[in-house]
Amino acid sequence: MSETRREEVTVPSLRPPLGHYAQAVRFGNLLFVTGCTGVAPDGQLVADDVVEQTRQVFRNLQAILAAGGASLSDVLKVTTYLTDVRDAPLINPVRQEVFGQTRPASTLVQISALAVPGAKVEIDLVAGLALD
Repeated sequence: MSETRREEVTVPSLRPPLGHYAQAVRFGNLLFVTGCTGVAPDGQLVADDVVEQTRQVFRNLQAILAAGGASLSDVLKVTTYLTDVRDAPLINPVRQEVFGQTRPASTLVQISALAVPGAKVEIDLVAGLALD
């Protein structure tokens, strides 16, 4: 019987987590990536614009995926949190740019606020990895 190991993934170049959590956790052939906001590595929100924040979110997610041995083409499930669901049509083209032909399962949720003041979007995801 093979043993499944839990491994935390950290990207030192990104802003450290705001609380007691990992940027991602690999378990077996799955990589669970923590929700990311549009915060640049210097810790500042990139803009007040949901599209620019979304672009930064995906830059952050790509860095975490790479550190965990995955890419956007490995993403199985995406959850997007918006402070205004009417922004969904604005960020959809960004999603299409970053995912290309890959279409992960997806959930969209409107929430009243995010942990980062001024953030309009947060995205978390689950990726599948090749078995060792």
